[in-house]
Amino acid sequence: MKKCIFLFFLVLCLSNNAFCHSNSYKDALFWEKQENKTVRCLLCPRKCFIPEGKRGFCGVRINKKGELFTLAYNNPVAIAVDPIEKKPFFNVLPGTSAFSLSIAGCNMRCLFCQNWHISQKTPDETINYDLSSKDVINLAKKYNCPSVVFTYTEPTIFYEYMLETAKLAKKSGLFVGMHTCGYINPEPLEKLLKYMDFVNVDLKSFSDEFYNNICGGTHLEPVLSTLKTVKNKGIHLEITNLIIPTLNDSEEMLRKMCVWIMENLGQDVPIHFSRFHPQFKLKNLPSTPVETLKKAYRIAKEIGLKYVYIGNLPGIKEESTYCPKCGEIIIRRVGYSILEKNIDKGRCKSCGERIQGVWE
Repeated sequence: MKKCIFLFFLVLCLSNNAFCHSNSYKDALFWEKQENKTVRCLLCPRKCFIPEGKRGFCGVRINKKGELFTLAYNNPVAIAVDPIEKKPFFNVLPGTSAFSLSIAGCNMRCLFCQNWHISQKTPDETINYDLSSKDVINLAKKYNCPSVVFTYTEPTIFYEYMLETAKLAKKSGLFVGMHTCGYINPEPLEKLLKYMDFVNVDLKSFSDEFYNNICGGTHLEPVLSTLKTVKNKGIHLEITNLIIPTLNDSEEMLRKMCVWIMENLGQDVPIHFSRFHPQFKLKNLPSTPVETLKKAYRIAKEIGLKYVYIGNLPGIKEESTYCPKCGEIIIRRVGYSILEKNIDKGRCKSCGERIQGVWE
């Protein structure tokens, strides 16, 4: 049975102030002092110079009297028990529940964002839950979630809360994952990855122009750097590429991206080609044609990627996992539901091939 339970009543049981606007501050990590009480944030590649009393681009990190603080702490805007497949992680603990959470905000301005109503807000503009890291762990265990996943908005912007929660989750025997745009600097990323078991990175396009014009003045290279760092650290990595008609759907771009993945990350990294639906500021574009998604799937397979998926199109056969050696079905899916599992200790039951992922 598909799980997607928003936990309003649970938080009410935890605190008399279950819902609140963020007015508290937490010491921020990764910044340096400048002249005249200005600070420079070093968390993401924007490296914002922030004058006293102002905020960085994300709207979450604020300069108070020459010190940098974050508004994103203990105040998630969304919490839920989700299928792990929704994140999406298809080579991770299939059929299990993930305790999912996020705080309002983002360091990108993607015109197509599906969660724009919380990602394009700040914590003091939203109604939030009063939820400590310890509360998160207690709820995850109470609802039999083997993992905690930071998702919905960009986890980088609530780095301090994520790091604290991830550390506690690992100590408590839980798996930890995140779905991220990958726009984070190397030092904070490496510190965070010590407590991560799996990461899904949105590779929004293989064009610097796309990142600059469609994602709010960002760049491709830092995302590629994040992908390589995650892979090199031995963390299970999956990639999501939302294919948007006329913007990032050319065969040339798809092929170039898949070749880069093959050469820099290897053939075992799962990639999800997700269907775009008109959202936010791109309502003028149509949904991605099914044939475009299948074209991307074929290109990835031709180049040699082993685990290729089509997402946001429930019922299509390309959302299931197949053994790259014998071709037998490993995980049969319809949407977020698991209908069949043919894997034993990370190996195909039919031929014994090792299947990349986190399975138990």
